[in-house]
Amino acid sequence: MSKNKKKIAVTGANGYLGRHVAQYLYDNGYDVYAVDIKNDTLPKKMKYIEKDILRYNENIFEELECPDVLIHLVWRDVFNHNSRYQMGNISAHFDFVYNMLKGGLKNFSTMGSMHEIGYWEGCIDENTPCNPLSQYGIVKNTLRLSFQEMISREFKDVSFKWLRGYYNHGDDEGGNLIFSKLLRADEEGKELFPFTSGKNKYDFLDIREVSEQIVAASLQTEINGVINCCSGKPISLGEMVEAFIREKGLKIKLDYGKFPDRPYDSPVVYGDNTKIAKIMEKFKNEQ
Repeated sequence: MSKNKKKIAVTGANGYLGRHVAQYLYDNGYDVYAVDIKNDTLPKKMKYIEKDILRYNENIFEELECPDVLIHLVWRDVFNHNSRYQMGNISAHFDFVYNMLKGGLKNFSTMGSMHEIGYWEGCIDENTPCNPLSQYGIVKNTLRLSFQEMISREFKDVSFKWLRGYYNHGDDEGGNLIFSKLLRADEEGKELFPFTSGKNKYDFLDIREVSEQIVAASLQTEINGVINCCSGKPISLGEMVEAFIREKGLKIKLDYGKFPDRPYDSPVVYGDNTKIAKIMEKFKNEQ
């Protein structure tokens, strides 16, 4: 018997983040339905629905087996913040969520990003003003506002969580972040890795911890709105990468200052983890 009788649909389940969330649910006995346009990373025994959910479909709720919980993680060009595809994501995601809610969905979570905020120094909480400086940040912020308005007007009985992500690590072979690029550069025998100043401090969290936070936040309905999935602790990029090089035993060295720091990255930025800490405490006590 499933640990949790509720049906949980995870969109983008074959992607960088989605596969870890789906795997966590599967490993812990939840009734998970993995949804994506292909499946080449998930266990064959996992329930899988092959579906392009970003194609307009008024019956999408029924076609996804009428889930009790939706964890919406699919995103195109997530690692290219100024891709021309970013703006095209808005209407497709809005229509998908609207049709899911209209079909009867009552509990829904989706991923936001610290890049909604734009330039900010210090701690980010749910009330931090947003002034995004990339197409990715602009689109995420627009969707958050659109979902909030739609739900407050038409679906007031829905539990909606906007899970704001920060910097993930831990799936270094499968991603496209700096840690993945370091591994590839070292394998190619490169001695130096072009780097920024490395002084900027960010909120890093292992992707397995992020996945657990996403699941815990998504299943509960007491705390809604913007929830930071984060560690709450700023660590310098240079410190994190140097530790990664030592841990992996890499020969490559960082070429500091080769690239300028991005204009929309602040000297120090991290998430307020008050909400997620409360959620995680209750979640682990119930396990």
